[in-house]
Amino acid sequence: MSEHPEDSSCEIPGGPPPDGRRHRQFDGEAWDGVSPRVYKLGGSSAPGAAWRDVARHTLAGGAGEPMAFQLRYFEIEPGGYSSLEKHRHVHTIVVLRGAGRAVVGREVFDVAPFDFVYVPPNVPHQFVNAGAETFGFLCPVDADRDPPQPLTTEEIHDLVGDPKVREVVRIAEDTGSGIRDPGSETHVVIARGAAPKQSP
Repeated sequence: MSEHPEDSSCEIPGGPPPDGRRHRQFDGEAWDGVSPRVYKLGGSSAPGAAWRDVARHTLAGGAGEPMAFQLRYFEIEPGGYSSLEKHRHVHTIVVLRGAGRAVVGREVFDVAPFDFVYVPPNVPHQFVNAGAETFGFLCPVDADRDPPQPLTTEEIHDLVGDPKVREVVRIAEDTGSGIRDPGSETHVVIARGAAPKQSP
């Protein structure tokens, strides 16, 4: 144990979250006081930037709490997937429910509850629901972080050149409801539609 209280992981300066609540109950669907939000605002026409049926819950660090990270929970519905992206910050997830597949560079992991996935900096990654129920995972990240970057066309071609990645990765033209490309035996998706709007 440290002789310096400032080194303790339990000694956090500042007060409670802005709403004063230190405990939030989970009712099987959501945490009380935490509204699900759309995964990302707006759409992007960049290859791989589209996503489908993803909700984000920010549990801590998004409302001015004195902390250097955010704790988020994501849910991906059956048939859904996150955007294919990369960024300089480290990315981790801990699966809480459902079944998914995680593309991390040229590796593909089948994941289930309590599995942990580490994504190194600047490595392309995507999370895909692989089951018939909601796929949910915790995702802690630095509060101050760089924004996600879309992959270049060359990076996408390099990734889908690997058969195991091509089988899993979803690449769409635009965010919205997706359909599988009927001319392909891979899971590359052509999506049509507009991004959902965030409610006020």
